[in-house]
Amino acid sequence: MRLFTWITLILLSLGGWVAWEEIGVREWMQQWQPKTAKPLDPAFLRLNAWEIASLPLALRFDHPMGSEHAALTYNAQPFRITRHLGDDLNGIGGGNSDLGDTVYAAGAGHVVYAGIPGPGWGKMIILAHRVPDLEDLAKERIYQTVYAHLDEITVKPDTQVQRGMKIGTVGTGGGLYLAHLHFEVREGPYINPGQGYADSPLNRVSPEKFISQRRGAPAEQMNPAPALP
Repeated sequence: MRLFTWITLILLSLGGWVAWEEIGVREWMQQWQPKTAKPLDPAFLRLNAWEIASLPLALRFDHPMGSEHAALTYNAQPFRITRHLGDDLNGIGGGNSDLGDTVYAAGAGHVVYAGIPGPGWGKMIILAHRVPDLEDLAKERIYQTVYAHLDEITVKPDTQVQRGMKIGTVGTGGGLYLAHLHFEVREGPYINPGQGYADSPLNRVSPEKFISQRRGAPAEQMNPAPALP
């Protein structure tokens, strides 16, 4: 009986040692396994040279809401009024009458962000554009157009869009505001949702001035609707 007890204890000890060894080896192996990558913070993204070269060349820009020359809309809070970094575009009916209205790509570009970046923004789309320099057409600049407070996003990240293509619909920023489109134009390759207000304009430019300089068509000319896929 005593012999059986000793044999049992020895076997249990060996089993525990083997189990401990297995756990130890497993932990040692796990430290060499690739860790799951954390989602990249958009604030730290920058377009590289290849991505910039791959951007479509945007020769013309139109207004992103209403008609191409902004008919049926008004600018409720223009650029730099009360530190505002964009334009707040509304339908002429006011209130939530424009909720769900179509938002168009202002110019040919690449979808570098489409999602919900943080409180106060609701759904947002950022398009990157390669744009000829107005003073020297042989040179190019990188601009971004930003569309925020959306109700719906109808494009996917890392896809290209054409001027006048539907990319989303007007929203309320998740119920925070009356329906409108917060529209910004930014210069440079750094992709950062950022903030909507600041003491200085940062890398933002006046959306209204930017588009008026690059419409390439008389104000009364209506562009044809984009071809269906």
